[in-house]
Amino acid sequence: MYSAKVADPGSRLHRIVARLAERANLPMPKVYVIPQPSPNAFATGRNPEHAAVAATEGILQMLTDDELEGVIAHELAHVKHRDILISSIAATLAATIMMVARMAMWFGGGHRDDDREGNPIAAIAMMLLAPLAAGLIQAAISRSREFAADAGGAAIAGHPNGLVSALRKIEGASRHVPLDANPATAHMFIIKPFSFGGMMSLFSTHPPTEQRIQALLNGGRA
Repeated sequence: MYSAKVADPGSRLHRIVARLAERANLPMPKVYVIPQPSPNAFATGRNPEHAAVAATEGILQMLTDDELEGVIAHELAHVKHRDILISSIAATLAATIMMVARMAMWFGGGHRDDDREGNPIAAIAMMLLAPLAAGLIQAAISRSREFAADAGGAAIAGHPNGLVSALRKIEGASRHVPLDANPATAHMFIIKPFSFGGMMSLFSTHPPTEQRIQALLNGGRA
């Protein structure tokens, strides 16, 4: 989807990933470079044995080694915590909530029998509110995993300073050079490519960057 290329084994990115994976007691993941100028990175894989880490050309050009280590440590924390599996479970939970709501409408809310008449307004309300509830649950789980990956990444790197500095740089640069990302995979990146404000922030899969930075400076406590 992102035209990523396998990183050269002797490259700076590959060396950093290898060093941090060994420190985290993780198998060496596959390493990719995404040919986009916007600074960002993500990890994927159903378990540590089938993981991959990808970083954009923009982030490699922008960050110092210490900052890049903070970013890669964050992504390896996602791998270690099996967050791809957790996000899949959250998506399944959200889909189940919506399916049950539809079933309740067709077999309950809109049903009429000899004793009672279904309430069509309640059925419509359920159809509207169930997807909202499902989205809120899924987003809340994703935000909690980002906080956990930040704390885990700081532990792998040995300090939070590199990640704190990297988050500030990426947040600022991504506003000027947005990532051409597919909305279906936007939640995987270390900084979400799309920003939401106001009530819509409740549905964001990433906490506000300043909250993440403050949590890191407070020792991982959100």
